[in-house]
Amino acid sequence: MGAMQFNQMIIAVLNPMFSQIGCLPCILYGLNRSLKYGFSLRGRGKILVRSIARCFLRFCGVVGAAVFLLWQPAWAAHGYAQWGDLKYPAGFSHFDYVNPQAPKGGELVLVSNLRVSTFDKYNPFSLKGTAPAYMSQLVFESLLTSSLDEPGSAYGLLADDVEVAPDKTWVRFHINPKARFSNGDPVLAQDVIHSYNMLISNDASPAYRTMLEQVAGVRSTDERTVYFDLKEFNRELPITIGSLPVFSHKWGEGVTFGDIRLQEPIASGPYKIGSVVYGKDITYVRDPNYWGWGLNVQVGQYNFDRITVRIYKDSTVKLEAFKAGEFDFMQEFSAGNWAKLYHGRRFDSGDVVKREFENRLPYGFQGYILNSRKPQYSDARVRQALNLAYDFEWMNQALFFGSYKRISSYFGNSDFEAKGMPSADELVLLQSLQAEYGKEQLPDAVLYEPAPVQPVTAPPPHSLRENLKRARDLLAQAGWTYRDGALRNAQGEPFVMEYLDSQEGGGRVHAAWARALEKLGIQFKLRTVDFSLYQMRLDQFNFDVTTIRMGGSTVPGKELYELYGSKAADMPHSANWWGIRNPVIDELINRLVNAQDKAEAVAAGRALDRMLLHGAYSVLQFYSSNYRVAYDASKLALPDTIPGYYQVEGWVMGTWWAKSSEGVQTAGPEN
Repeated sequence: MGAMQFNQMIIAVLNPMFSQIGCLPCILYGLNRSLKYGFSLRGRGKILVRSIARCFLRFCGVVGAAVFLLWQPAWAAHGYAQWGDLKYPAGFSHFDYVNPQAPKGGELVLVSNLRVSTFDKYNPFSLKGTAPAYMSQLVFESLLTSSLDEPGSAYGLLADDVEVAPDKTWVRFHINPKARFSNGDPVLAQDVIHSYNMLISNDASPAYRTMLEQVAGVRSTDERTVYFDLKEFNRELPITIGSLPVFSHKWGEGVTFGDIRLQEPIASGPYKIGSVVYGKDITYVRDPNYWGWGLNVQVGQYNFDRITVRIYKDSTVKLEAFKAGEFDFMQEFSAGNWAKLYHGRRFDSGDVVKREFENRLPYGFQGYILNSRKPQYSDARVRQALNLAYDFEWMNQALFFGSYKRISSYFGNSDFEAKGMPSADELVLLQSLQAEYGKEQLPDAVLYEPAPVQPVTAPPPHSLRENLKRARDLLAQAGWTYRDGALRNAQGEPFVMEYLDSQEGGGRVHAAWARALEKLGIQFKLRTVDFSLYQMRLDQFNFDVTTIRMGGSTVPGKELYELYGSKAADMPHSANWWGIRNPVIDELINRLVNAQDKAEAVAAGRALDRMLLHGAYSVLQFYSSNYRVAYDASKLALPDTIPGYYQVEGWVMGTWWAKSSEGVQTAGPEN
């Protein structure tokens, strides 16, 4: 995910950055990973912002070309590849997944999949408040951008070349002389430096400071050349730096960055803010004076004249509004709704199409977060017991029509997923870390047993009954025994679990787990709050258990510090919701981020996955290998080629077009 990723982490960010790795979503905090590239998070508004840097890059994605590996003498290049070569050479005509003849015009009306019930600012990057969905990827741009058909690569957007020092002590970007902000001002080095300084300030998400802690400083040698001096180098760092959003130093002049709220952004992206129903609906209008329309990498992209995003607080009302034609595109996350509710006159006529698109991204994370800061969740044996009470097999058949698969890894469907016994490279790494940190931090089981697998309740002889017996034994070992009608600790205090949520409709899913927990003597309390309060409590880690979903990343990176690093565990607004503090995990993240080749990165990533699974920090849930979408086929057309790595909303906004602007219907790709 790189700062990819969290997301949509998760990443979730999709509010600011998802707003896509990725990370979540995606929960959707604002970036973690990306609408265009990798985040897909459900229902957690700002959560994705955590994967901010990389997510933003994937969100913005649309320009440039490629670069070779940097381990050679410095030179100026049109892009950068973290591993190997880039797909697109200098001077390519367009990305393979776009329609270069796509007409411009018309309108796309869609709903936000971020769990936001309103918005109260136009600054996606500050801590306080909630920005409109998709603003970061439509209005703002970065120095580099990604394509949707290759991982770990970036191409010039605001920058027309990127250079890495032979000794890897700096990264240089040259700004395209054509680049302009929406007010007509040129994009200059002073704007890049100003943006960097604002993003690492206390008024912005701490994720930026974490992502950029290896940057020693920023300087310019002329009005369009920016140097980022580095404390130390890793292969992902040029992408992380290049993914930072850039805005004019004139935006919000005279106030602190955190107080920039309703001042319209002075940014360089293809869209500007149009009409607004404040706190509810927003329309982005395509800027006819956008500086980048002539760039070859923008061919076939951002084709709608207007993109309107609507907010519906009630999911039932939202679906009925879609059926009535109030908006054009909808992604469905509920298997039950997808199976039973997507029908009617407009479906029968063919005007509205119900379709599944393959999701080839790593499937990311979705699960119950167990806040280990709370005493009752601080013992791994308790967390393992809670996992044993989760009956996925029953829920999948009874509630989800058999449409889901169980998540088994924090890096599932990627090269970094741990399976079976450690490889030779993993074992050497783990043995060296155990010698340094001891068996208390790195137990023998991580080294000499297969990667933990999720408990199952079917087929026989597996059963929930047997799993609950094992759970009782683990709880007893941790000091929790059943007496006086409840599970109690040595002080006689009952085990009460408060599940924090920000939306209605998940009760039946949680109910199955709650029933099993009650058989163990655990009292399950569902607490549903408004999103703003939910976000506040999440930012302050004031919860027992909640659900987070973050999109996955093909190339995990520095967002891992924000997610699983010990430093982030004590940092309010960070994405380490679990409260993970383990020096071995910290060192494995260091090894992954600073790997000198992909094999080294993969060994560290798989070892990290083993540590996270062994710690039982989550009750991992489920994923779908497809995007479930319904869209108005009488209005919308799509390219023939579906990219390999995309978040569906970003793909739609970036590459689809309005049939009204072409006058004829265009067939889409075969699924």
